[in-house]
Amino acid sequence: MGEQALRVLACGDVEGRINALFNRVRTIQKKSGQFDLLLCVGDFFGSSAEAQAEWEEYKSGAKKAPIHTYVLGAASYDTVKYFPSADGCELAENIIYLGRRGIFTGASGLQIAYVSGREARQEPAPSHCFSPKDLSALVEPLVCSSKFKGVDILLTSQWPHGVWQYGNNPEVDPRYCGVSSIASLAYQLKPRYHFAGVEGVNYERLPYRNHLVLQENAQHVSRFIALATVNNPAKKKYLYAFNIVPMKNMDPAELVKQPQDVTENPYRRPVKDGQKPIHAAEEEPASQYFFDLKKKPGRKRQSDGDSFPDRQHHQQPKQPRKPPQPTGPCWFCLASPEVEKHLVVSIGTHCYLALAKGCLTPDHLLVLPIGHYQSVVELASEVVEELDKYKSAVRKFYKSLGKRCVLFERNYRSQHLQLQAVPVPLDKCATEDLKEAFMVQAQEQQIELMEIPEHTDLKQIAPPGTPYFYVELDSGEKLFYRIKKNFPLQFGREVLASEAVLNIPTRADWKDCKYTREEEEELTKQVRGQFQPFDFTMED
Repeated sequence: MGEQALRVLACGDVEGRINALFNRVRTIQKKSGQFDLLLCVGDFFGSSAEAQAEWEEYKSGAKKAPIHTYVLGAASYDTVKYFPSADGCELAENIIYLGRRGIFTGASGLQIAYVSGREARQEPAPSHCFSPKDLSALVEPLVCSSKFKGVDILLTSQWPHGVWQYGNNPEVDPRYCGVSSIASLAYQLKPRYHFAGVEGVNYERLPYRNHLVLQENAQHVSRFIALATVNNPAKKKYLYAFNIVPMKNMDPAELVKQPQDVTENPYRRPVKDGQKPIHAAEEEPASQYFFDLKKKPGRKRQSDGDSFPDRQHHQQPKQPRKPPQPTGPCWFCLASPEVEKHLVVSIGTHCYLALAKGCLTPDHLLVLPIGHYQSVVELASEVVEELDKYKSAVRKFYKSLGKRCVLFERNYRSQHLQLQAVPVPLDKCATEDLKEAFMVQAQEQQIELMEIPEHTDLKQIAPPGTPYFYVELDSGEKLFYRIKKNFPLQFGREVLASEAVLNIPTRADWKDCKYTREEEEELTKQVRGQFQPFDFTMED
């Protein structure tokens, strides 16, 4: 077929509303021209008498589908009766059941992987479910080939658990949505498009990468799209139209082009050399250390399955995984005797907030992980989630004071992650001026600061162990420099202390900004009181 694109429609759960679906397809084809095929995920059939009567018209040949339609098997016990066997077959003219699981390769070379039904742990699985054996049988023959790059399309009824990580959020409760086995399947099959149903909502996730930047050759991106139920009362999108050239017919350079809004792979987290990749859904929570700020200041306790008194229902795993341990004394590990606990402003489950030592301004804060992590790119996903919560709370706090928030991190000659949050009065400096201040200072010091796209995750461009400097402005703009050698340790402070921004050049080095212990305690007390309305850890 050369470079000719196929025109494809994908549809969510039909639930027996077959006439409604095909009427809509006819309208689309009348307006936009013929499509090559229609792919249906979720439950195609319904359990009502009306749905059965509607289907009989197609089965008998009285009505005919206006397009080649491919459907998955039953996703509920009630609709098993419509499928004569576990193997694929034609159910009516132009309506083909793909089968329990497998690969369908069209004449064009388009490769479609599919898994019908819902997850079952037992063998043999019920007729409307798939088992671990089904997934192994699908994956192993493909990934064993050295030529395997991925599939064009993956069809599943259930969602992959954790697909929203690093991306935009869907309208579902993440605790109960999707299964890890489908996440693992998507991670291994690298589909260019992955469609799913059964949740009744439309969710088009930002595209995600299938390779580690600077560590692996560029690969194509994947797009996950969940579709709603046909004719749903909320009028949520249930049909998705797209053009696709089969992977095998594409120019390799064209195939691996990365869109601007591409994100990190939601199913993979960074791993140490020689370890097996861990899918996001399989991560264990880190062990925790707490100060109880609601009790006497400075009282510390290490949790061995405990939590805050008002968090009694927070379950701890029997053997919590300890965060990485520091090689020597660490000023910032919350369990460390070296930590200056009188500077602590707020404590969460995985992160805490503290007044910066030798602060640039009286409300210059640090967001820090409780356990020992060296940089943002090494954080486990649950720590990243809470770090983002703190960033959002600090931005709101600064906004209430009439200030904008500048965040920066220097992962160079530092052993514990310190995300610095510095407030800049709104009337002092527009965001463009702030960006300009960083760029000008960088040029003067022969530092090549580059701007990175808003949705790009740092992990995509800085593998763990990479020294870097990073700035995030309240506009969402991000600046990044990969440190090679001899980076000025106070660079972030120098820019913000400069005449162009805060105009306090004598405070550029924290060592020149010393306070007495009593002054630090008083400053921390003030900030803690001001921050309290924005402190999500205080919520019941």
